[in-house]
Amino acid sequence: MKIQSIRGMNDILPDQSANWQYLEQTLTEVLAAYAYREIRMPILEQSELFKRSIGSVTDIVEKEMYSFEDRNGDQLSLRPEGTAGCVRACIQQGLLHNQTQRLWYQGPMFRHERPQKGRLRQFHQVGVEAFGFSGPDIDAELLILTARLWRQLGIQQGLILQINSLGEAADRARYRLALVAYLGDRQDQLDADSQLRLQTNPMRILDSKNLATQALLEGAPVLAEFIDGASREHFEKLCGLLDAAGVVYEVNPRLVRGLDYYSKTVFEWVTDSLGAQGTVCAGGRYDGLVEQIGGKPCPGVGFALGMERLLLLLDALDAVPDSVARQVDVYVVAVGDVAAQASAIAEQLRSEIVGLRVELHCAGGSFKAQLKKADKSGARVALILGEDECANGNFGVKYLREKRDQETVDRVRLVSNLATIFS
Repeated sequence: MKIQSIRGMNDILPDQSANWQYLEQTLTEVLAAYAYREIRMPILEQSELFKRSIGSVTDIVEKEMYSFEDRNGDQLSLRPEGTAGCVRACIQQGLLHNQTQRLWYQGPMFRHERPQKGRLRQFHQVGVEAFGFSGPDIDAELLILTARLWRQLGIQQGLILQINSLGEAADRARYRLALVAYLGDRQDQLDADSQLRLQTNPMRILDSKNLATQALLEGAPVLAEFIDGASREHFEKLCGLLDAAGVVYEVNPRLVRGLDYYSKTVFEWVTDSLGAQGTVCAGGRYDGLVEQIGGKPCPGVGFALGMERLLLLLDALDAVPDSVARQVDVYVVAVGDVAAQASAIAEQLRSEIVGLRVELHCAGGSFKAQLKKADKSGARVALILGEDECANGNFGVKYLREKRDQETVDRVRLVSNLATIFS
């Protein structure tokens, strides 16, 4: 029996990896422009970290975490998200004491969910976290940063920013009582999931996709009426900063996010181009999380974006440049006993034209067969070397993607000729 990959944990094949590299490079460039620095954390953490941070009655902890007891009897979990691990690392390594930090990370996360398009059991996220900043200006910076990322990727027209304020813990406690009182009188009208959440995490009912429950919520108390003056001022200043920066947004009073640690600002970038999995990037402020995990009080705010969903959106909006799909620029066709010369010329091109992607044909074959492989590689140009060409120093340059006649170029002009083509 063939051994198969684990359901919901997919291979990323060479034809797909170019898009991943393009997205990763663009992300890295944008984050560097805002002076965010990369941090790398392990994918395994103590289970208690996530129970303490995410909340023990959330779906993630109750149903979705990959947890096990190791040989030492320790309870460990594959990370279901990155913020808790980043906070743990900052506390452990002393990065938060009298300091501010702008950090980012990337890598796989793990949740045992029903696999579907845009929702996998091993998925990849880029997370961005800022510590030590209490004002709305850093919240705005994160949203301005993501807006720039969408512009740079050419997908800004496919995304809508939704924002809300959750206030402080005391505000949410008062609101929760009012919400439970309202929904408790109508419990028999709720869907099964919402009836369960009414007992464990009632604010998550606001996120329900059930149409009957959504209709029922139309008359429910509104969280904005319960938040204190300081939180309201924080949110109003954030909106003002976004307006000044030209970042378009919608205030969604039902936006609560699924993790217990959020307070004040929460946000989501959503799209209607991916069906049910419409959230591409989400986050918010978590001022109490550092202390909750065991550190000294330190404000924090951040977001995570799903790489798989973002790649699906790039594809849906046809936003990946044609040059990204081409992983080879020049294919060197070597006919006859010219392997050493062909290798030397390929090395010269790689050395003298920075970034040029050169594939050297190996294992012989006829001229026709090699040209077929050159075309299949996606290269723009085939450089043709035969025994005669190597003897007289004149090489054939065949254009594979343009309607141009084949040219003959001598070795002296070869580098400058190709550099002009790929400039």
